Amino acid sequence: MNRNVRFAALLLPLAFLAGPLTAQESQAPATETADAATAADNVPAGRAAEGETTIAHGIGIFGPPELAADFEHLPYVNPDAPKGGEISMAMPGGFDSYNPFTVRGRPDILSSIMLEPLMTGTMDEVGTAYCLICETIEYPESRDWVIFHLRPEAKFSDGTPVTAEDVMFSYETFRDKGLSSFRAVLAQSTKGAEIIDDHTIRFDFMPDYPRRDVIQSAGGLTILSKKDFEENDRDLAASSDKPYLGSGPYVFERADIGRTSVYKRNPDYWGSDLPINIGRNNFDTVRAEYFADSEAAFEAFKAGEYTIRHENSSIQWATGYNFPALNNGHVIKTTVTNQNKAPAQGFFINMRREKFQDPRVRQAIGLLFNFKWSNDALFYGLYTRTESFWDNTDLKATGTPSEAELALLEPLAADLPEGVLTEEAVVPPEGSDRQLDRRSLRQAAALLDEAGWVAGSDGMRRNANGDLLSVEFMNDNQTFDRIINPLIENLRAVGVDATMARVDGTEHETRRYEFDYDIIIGHAPTAQIAGDGLYQVFGSQGVDDVFNPSGVTSPAIDSLIRTAISADNYEEMAVATRALDRVVRAMYPWIPNWYNPKQFLAYYDQYEWPDPLPPYLSESLSSPWYLDIAWYNAEKAEQLKRAGALR
Repeated sequence: MNRNVRFAALLLPLAFLAGPLTAQESQAPATETADAATAADNVPAGRAAEGETTIAHGIGIFGPPELAADFEHLPYVNPDAPKGGEISMAMPGGFDSYNPFTVRGRPDILSSIMLEPLMTGTMDEVGTAYCLICETIEYPESRDWVIFHLRPEAKFSDGTPVTAEDVMFSYETFRDKGLSSFRAVLAQSTKGAEIIDDHTIRFDFMPDYPRRDVIQSAGGLTILSKKDFEENDRDLAASSDKPYLGSGPYVFERADIGRTSVYKRNPDYWGSDLPINIGRNNFDTVRAEYFADSEAAFEAFKAGEYTIRHENSSIQWATGYNFPALNNGHVIKTTVTNQNKAPAQGFFINMRREKFQDPRVRQAIGLLFNFKWSNDALFYGLYTRTESFWDNTDLKATGTPSEAELALLEPLAADLPEGVLTEEAVVPPEGSDRQLDRRSLRQAAALLDEAGWVAGSDGMRRNANGDLLSVEFMNDNQTFDRIINPLIENLRAVGVDATMARVDGTEHETRRYEFDYDIIIGHAPTAQIAGDGLYQVFGSQGVDDVFNPSGVTSPAIDSLIRTAISADNYEEMAVATRALDRVVRAMYPWIPNWYNPKQFLAYYDQYEWPDPLPPYLSESLSSPWYLDIAWYNAEKAEQLKRAGALR
C-alpha cells in the first residue's frame, strides 16, 4: 500500500532522477567545442578541446550520457507505437485550481501536463539530462556557467515561440514566487541569468556552490509563457481557475471542477518528431476522474468508468479482484517490477510541536506500530518493512558507521543524535504475531517515563505540568483506518491519549500546509542521487516547507547534504548519503511504513507497452510511466465497446 501524496509546489530537481542508481551512471556523449563544431569527431567524449567550452546534447552527473547526439529514439520505446485513443485514471479527492506551483487551493493533478523543462531525464538512466526545449548546452570544464541554445522551432500551444525571454521570466518567477525553500536553495546555487539573444540564455552559478549537478538543476527549470502570464494576470503564488499555457504535447480540453479533467494531444506539438519524443505521448486524450472515496473509485473501475488502475490497497488486490470484467478477460490484472528506490513512506511526527521535541517520545510512538502483525493480518504478507529513507538501494545505512562515514560524522559530533557514531543504524522493531507486542510496550513505557511523561492513577500519561500526552493521526484516506486504529489501541495501552482525525481532502491539505497536525501520512521525496532537493526535504531551509513534514533540521544534516551533492564520484556521494540517512533515522522523525518492489496494475485490455520495460518506471500520479510509453490498441478497444465493457 503506497500512498501517493500530491505535491502542489515546485521541488528542486533531485539530480534529474528517473530512477535509482547502483549502475545508473551515464556513459559516452557526443560533444563539440564552441569554435570547432565541425570538428566534433576529433573531440574526446566528455571533454572540451583545448580547455575550451563543451557543447553537448546532454549531461550526466558522474559521466557522460549513454545516448549519442544522433540517437534515433529512446532504447525502451516502441518507435512505431500508434497514436490515438484515450487513457483514463482515478485521482484522489478533488481539485479547485490549475496552478500546481502554489500551496493555495488543490490543483488538478494533471495541471502541469502541458509544461516542459529545458532538459529531461529518461527511465533507463539516472542523473542524466537530455536537451528538450534546448538544442544544445554549452559549458566550461569548471561548470561555472551554462548556456542553453534553444531550439528555434520550440513553441507554445498558441503558436508563439519559446524564447530566452520566456526562460528568463520562468527563472525570475520561480526565484521570486516559488516555495520559500526552493527560493533559498536557488539563491545559494544560481547567481543569475543573462539573455544573449532570442534563443540563447546563460546561467551563472554561485562561486562556492557545488558544481556536480548545477547544470541539470538549471535544465530542470519548467518553462512558462511570459505572454500567457501577462495576458491572464497570473500569480504563481495564487490559486488559478485557468489552465496554464505550455509547450508540451498535451493541452487542456475540458473539466468538471473537482470531478473530471481532460487533456488532449496537441496535433501541432512542435516536438513530436524529436528523437527524445519518438514513441511517447501516444494517447489522443488523457482523462482524470476524481473520487473522494477509495471504495467508490474501485467500484467505478469495475464498472468501466476509467480504464487503468495502479492498485495501492493490499486487501483490495488480494480479495477485490473477482468481478465480471476481470473474469471474462476484459480486465487484465498484472504486476510490474522495477528497480526504483522504495518510496520513503511513513507516519511523520511533527517535531515543530513541543511535546514531540524529545526523541524518546518519538521513538516510543514508533515502537508501538507492529508491522509483522499488520503485514500478516492486514496486508496478506505482500509488503516489506521500510527501514530507511533510501530503502531498496545501496545508499541505505546499515550496521555501524564505516570508516568513510566516520570521517564525515566525527567532525559533526556535537550536533549528532546520541549513538550515531557507535551504534548500528536505527531499524524499527520486527514486531510479533500479536497486535500488541509486549516487548515493544515495555520499551515504549520506559522511554516515556524517562522523557517525563508518567502514567497517573487513570493510566494516562502526563508531564510535570499536568499536560496529557495526546497524539492525533490526521487521515483523509479510509484505506488507512484499519492500519491506524490498531496503532491507536497500542498507544492507548501505554497511556497515550491517541486518536484519529478523519478529515476530507480540503481540510487535510489546509492543515498539511499549515503544519496543523501531530502525525501525518506522507513521503520524504528522496532520490537515488543526492541533489539540491534534499535541502527542501531535510535541510534547515525546508524546516517550514511542505516537503519536510516532520520539520527535520540540524547543522549536521545541512553539512552532510552539502557533502553529498558536492561529491565528485558515486562512492563519495553514497558514503555521504548513508551518513545522512543514519543521522535522520536516529532522530526518529517518522514511523516508517512499508513498500512493494512490484507495482500492482489492472487495466482494460486495450493498452500495450514495450517489452521489456525500462528499469526505473515513474510511479508519479501526475506522470505515470504508462502515460509516457504505452499505446492504444484500437482493435481491442472496439471489441471491449461491442461487449459493453466500457462506459
